Amino acid sequence: MKDPVRNVLFIMVDQLRWDYLSCTGHPSLKTKNIDKLASRGVLFDRTYVQSPICGPSRMSFYTGRYVSSHRSTWLFVPLPLSERTLGDYMQANGRDFSLIGKTHFLPDLKSIERLGGLKDPEKARYAMEGGYENIARDDGLFGSGPIDTKYARYLREMGYKSPNPWHDFANSAEGPDGEILSGWHLRYATEPSRVKDEHSETAYTTDRAIDFLEDKDDQPWALHLSYIKPHWPYVVSAPYNSMYGPEDIPPVNRDISELENPNAVYNAFVNREESKEFMRDEVREKVVPVYMGLIQQLDDHLGRLFDKLEELGRMDDTLIVFTSDHGDYLGDHWLGDKELFHDPSVRVSTIVYDPRPEADLTRGTRNEYLVESIDLIPTFLSALQFPEEQEALEGRSLIPLLHGEKTQWRELVFSELDYAFHADVRSDLGRSVNECRGYMAFDGRWKYVFWEGLDPMLFDLESDPQELLDLGKSAAHMDIRTQMRDHLFHWLRNLKDRITVDNKFVEDWRETNIKIGQW
Repeated sequence: MKDPVRNVLFIMVDQLRWDYLSCTGHPSLKTKNIDKLASRGVLFDRTYVQSPICGPSRMSFYTGRYVSSHRSTWLFVPLPLSERTLGDYMQANGRDFSLIGKTHFLPDLKSIERLGGLKDPEKARYAMEGGYENIARDDGLFGSGPIDTKYARYLREMGYKSPNPWHDFANSAEGPDGEILSGWHLRYATEPSRVKDEHSETAYTTDRAIDFLEDKDDQPWALHLSYIKPHWPYVVSAPYNSMYGPEDIPPVNRDISELENPNAVYNAFVNREESKEFMRDEVREKVVPVYMGLIQQLDDHLGRLFDKLEELGRMDDTLIVFTSDHGDYLGDHWLGDKELFHDPSVRVSTIVYDPRPEADLTRGTRNEYLVESIDLIPTFLSALQFPEEQEALEGRSLIPLLHGEKTQWRELVFSELDYAFHADVRSDLGRSVNECRGYMAFDGRWKYVFWEGLDPMLFDLESDPQELLDLGKSAAHMDIRTQMRDHLFHWLRNLKDRITVDNKFVEDWRETNIKIGQW
């Protein structure tokens, strides 16, 4: 019987592309601390998120369930009250899962109100935070109005006086006459933010994590450390704003043929403002080096965190996971931001470090199995030797792969998108709110995208790894599309929707007192 790990550290960053680490082949970035973690663990660099946008992706990480199962389909769609989260699974086993940073979790207030509210203050506190123990939550992404978050209060204490120091200092630059140059405008990306590096969001989040580790002393713990960057606004403090230049960025991955007779949904996203801006070389040459600076800043501060773990002896007994909630197009495929299903958007890198000797065989390796974000909860529960609840969880533990065990693994991964909130896309396509769903099925070679009521997309990543040739209308590939569509709908028919009773209840049920159809 293997010994369990003592602690769990779940690090998530926001909008980090899978290929923007030096350990995944970026030609200019030097992410030495993340690379070192990969050298001590396993890099799962073919991880696919269950939705290529923050909210639903994170809810899949946090529930261990596909988007169609947990039903939080976009940023402003609350997670249903009936869904159990990572924090709930931990609490059922006597362990809090603490939170520092971002979650995007929204409580299901309609259900809470329908049930008469949450009378128990302790239960209410956890329900409003998605099951997490809120140490220093900060979702970021505020407008220009007044805010009163913990980070905002911290900035004011540091001398950054403003009703909204997040916008006015941490995510804006300063003009020659002291004017605020808002980070929402890409034109100011190369200017340094108005906060020192030690007061940045990334530094603040790391400081709170270090405080947490020191406060825990010898108590077992579980921590979700969730960084806001390198998500936009693309603004970073000096010296990171000028650390990289246009000469350091990889060539853009796009071809004019993608715009010739394009898929309708793809074309609607190409026509959005962020895509049109990232088509311009001027924008990429300003923004992408700053995006890289944000990643470099993140790596440097993670170095401080990993040093503290070493100092406290916690690298010897802590399972560490590093991943991202989705990627960023950065102009690839003529697109900006994320949401569609090309690899720059839907693929992330996941690094898992297991300190136990059973993992020694795989240290420093790159695993090419198809991994999904829903695999993390089963991995955490397995590492801690907490029971899994099979009726709800849809992922698979990565522990057998970490320990070099032979196991039959999945052959396909799936992702979903609800684009109904984009009124411009709906209008371009003539779709109603209920007709804006898309699904991806990928088997390692063929990537198939089904758009409700519209033509599909298909890419052959064996012959076209850059995903430049859409075969969604190719007569020669009709059989492949049919096969992949069958895989997709088999998956949809087999999602776990019986979650109010466990599997044992079903297996043990007998018709004891009810007699039907007897002679």
